[in-house]
Amino acid sequence: MDNEDSAATIAGHQRTPGVPDLLSNPFLNKGTAFTDEERDGFGLRGLLPPVVQPMQMQVQRVLENFCEKTTDLEKYLYMIALQDENRALFYRVLVDRIAEMMPIVYTPTVGQACQRYAHIFQRPRGLYVSARDKGRIASVLRNWPAADIRVIVVTDGERILGLGDLGANGMGIPIGKLSLYTACAGIDPAQSLPMVFDVGTENAALLNDPLYLGLPQRRLRGEAYEELFDELVTAVRDVFPQAMFQFEDFGTANAFGLLMKYRDRICTFNDDIQGTGAVALAGLYSALRITGGKLKDQVILFQGAGEAGIGIGNVIVPAMVAEGLSETEARNRCWYFDGSGLVVKGRGNLAPHKLPFAHEHETVASFVSAVEALRPTVIVGASAQPNTFTRQVLEAMSKLNDRPIVFALSNPTSKTECTAEEAYTWTSGRCIFASGSPFQPVTVDGKKHVPGQCNNAYIFPGVGLGVVASASKRVTDEMIFSAARGLAD
Repeated sequence: MDNEDSAATIAGHQRTPGVPDLLSNPFLNKGTAFTDEERDGFGLRGLLPPVVQPMQMQVQRVLENFCEKTTDLEKYLYMIALQDENRALFYRVLVDRIAEMMPIVYTPTVGQACQRYAHIFQRPRGLYVSARDKGRIASVLRNWPAADIRVIVVTDGERILGLGDLGANGMGIPIGKLSLYTACAGIDPAQSLPMVFDVGTENAALLNDPLYLGLPQRRLRGEAYEELFDELVTAVRDVFPQAMFQFEDFGTANAFGLLMKYRDRICTFNDDIQGTGAVALAGLYSALRITGGKLKDQVILFQGAGEAGIGIGNVIVPAMVAEGLSETEARNRCWYFDGSGLVVKGRGNLAPHKLPFAHEHETVASFVSAVEALRPTVIVGASAQPNTFTRQVLEAMSKLNDRPIVFALSNPTSKTECTAEEAYTWTSGRCIFASGSPFQPVTVDGKKHVPGQCNNAYIFPGVGLGVVASASKRVTDEMIFSAARGLAD
């Protein structure tokens, strides 16, 4: 038996030559929606129940089963199984009920799914490129069954949301992101590729877990990491030359370093840095429509000086410059507070990405003291440190501002700097609040407040669609700024 005959034989049964296995291909499977004519034409008669049910009936069945699940993780697993079985039906449900489904297939539930990924694993999804593939990464990429890839989302799993190093368990993030590329921007799912760059993990619990599916080793660092990633970039450029390569949830040092190294060489952007910056800027523009102020007049204090926080500042500064400030003046209106206190010039050993925002000021050890000293109009949480926007902080912001702007952006919900209820209650309902993960409406003194959600999902699908539609060779700062203005408008 030659290779073609062998491939057509499964478990001893000879498949009909030329007839695609429609029921096991999620891109082609329609389930009970196959018509009588299609069942006869494709040899499906008898392989399905006799009643033909259109998609709207299938949606009804999906929602009935979805609502019977008692936990968000069970709902996540149900939707992922549906995605693996029938892509058209999965996206019909996701698109029609995006507000209800997005917190399940994306943040915050995807964070819980990543934490337990090896234990809830059902079938391979996405492409794994590991340190064991050095010297043959291009051949690994060619094993992917689709050739016309336009969007790749890659993570090395070192900083998954605010949960830290989850190694290869981070595959849930690219899968979730690409689901939204299709649901929100119409990118063909057959042209998207979720990828994990597995170089090990520092998570001791994972290294000691016999079910963990990633490399059971400490992370590659330094030159070995850089050489392997450079091979990956070269292979992507050769195998998928039309693909945008999106970096996701890398550790801070690698995130900034890789973006600077490759942004002018390939079509790439870092969603944690640039996407977060764009959506936060859009949120500020929207908030300022309520307060009536100008962006250039704001004083912004960040809790957290990593990828997200610095990424926001790097987008805000040119936006302030566009309103008439010099770059120095604009940077001087953005202040950062990290685990060692206020980021100031007098501190030693500051990471390179923090230096442009290190200003002349005395040392300040507590965030509330920084609020009182700097008198910000906006506080932005991007630290993954829960409960840092305390009652004392929010009351101080309320005393300084008639309408304080409070963005608690860390994900998942367990890592947010404050809840919507805390923000509205401790500012007497006067704050303009947005968070990374969704919160339910809050009533204060008889007035209902609907929290805003400031999440990258409102930015990256549009950026990706623009890149794919225009066949752009690069993702520029101007594109990120335009995306922020477009979203605010």
